[in-house]
Amino acid sequence: MITSLSNQKIKRLVLLRDKARERNKEGLFLAEGIRMFEETPLRELTEVYVSQPLWEQLESGERYPLIWKKLGLCMERDIPVEKVTEEVFRKVSDTRTPQGILFVGRQLSYSFEELAGKAVQRHKEGGRPPLFLLLEDIQDPGNLGTMLRTGEGAGVDGVIMSKGTVDIYNPKTIRSTMGALYRVPFLYTEDLTEVAELLRQYEIPIYAAHLQGRKYFDEISYEEGAAFLIGNEGNGLKEETAGQADVWLKIPMEGELESLNAAVAAALLMYQAAGCYRRKERK
Repeated sequence: MITSLSNQKIKRLVLLRDKARERNKEGLFLAEGIRMFEETPLRELTEVYVSQPLWEQLESGERYPLIWKKLGLCMERDIPVEKVTEEVFRKVSDTRTPQGILFVGRQLSYSFEELAGKAVQRHKEGGRPPLFLLLEDIQDPGNLGTMLRTGEGAGVDGVIMSKGTVDIYNPKTIRSTMGALYRVPFLYTEDLTEVAELLRQYEIPIYAAHLQGRKYFDEISYEEGAAFLIGNEGNGLKEETAGQADVWLKIPMEGELESLNAAVAAALLMYQAAGCYRRKERK
């Protein structure tokens, strides 16, 4: 059992929690919580840490029998499982009320060609049209995580982010995804304009959520699919990025509001596009 706050493993976990550079250097990330541990495939786990109080509950069978079983599978596969004191666990945790389990996982990797190719091929075979979310400089970890989670529900084929977008492996982002991190393909890009050009090559229409939009988002059929551009929470889309869109869309607003939260706007757009296909199927 690890009892010292100065233990080298604990110091490394704190770095993985706090520093995106360290996470990217090792190709790993830190996450915590019962739900996230349940959602994470065994093949993506590299280390697991359990607080002493939770360990005792698991060992006695008092709580979470499936978690105890999964820990056993980890040990069978030589994935290190460490017990730590409650004090040590709190040192590493980034939540106010830690659940007592955290782990190190492998970062995921996808290519644009893989994402777009699968979506276009499915559409050619009679399936639903491609659906993508393009994010420019989103800063709030909760917003980004919510977009992935909502995207999974809407059936998004991928989330493509500018390099200025918050790190998807930020612990707060990971928690907000509620496991969608493992099911929604994503990637970062140096240049969203290059991505826009690739989307045009695949004949996927690009729409920008924009205050100066001339069409309401529910006036489009989205028959050929959609890639929705969503801008920074405070500044919206850069002019150059917005210029890559085929159509600027607006969301009708009552009251004195100018715009919605970025994650809410993304949800409305994705579900509208997905709903158009479902309605067509039912006819």
